[in-house]
Amino acid sequence: MLTLLPLAFIPLPAALGPYLSKESLFALSLFPYLGFLWFLTRSKQAPRLALIGFYMTLVFVAVTIPAGIYAKVAYDESLANIDWLHGSAEAFLTLSNILVVLGFRQAILERRQAQLGFSEDAQARM
Repeated sequence: MLTLLPLAFIPLPAALGPYLSKESLFALSLFPYLGFLWFLTRSKQAPRLALIGFYMTLVFVAVTIPAGIYAKVAYDESLANIDWLHGSAEAFLTLSNILVVLGFRQAILERRQAQLGFSEDAQARM
């Protein structure tokens, strides 16, 4: 990741300026994330609860987009400036983060338990 950091400072050609708004970059970022989910699901190595948390991020995106549109239409403001609406949308991101953490925590605890059980079985055989 650190090797890619300098790429963030490469100036883009001025001709791309109108096409690379934050909204279009946000939309384009969905494709790598969908690829990540596809590979993670297919690998069958991610804890189930963590995988659900990663998919919940899509729910967060699905809620945030209409919330942002509503904020613009109803209040003529960006979503970040309407606290109750922004907080409601961010609750889905919080939920997804909690599920990811709990999923990996559960996997770590299960692996530790399996290793402890294996070492106890080996000692009992001796």
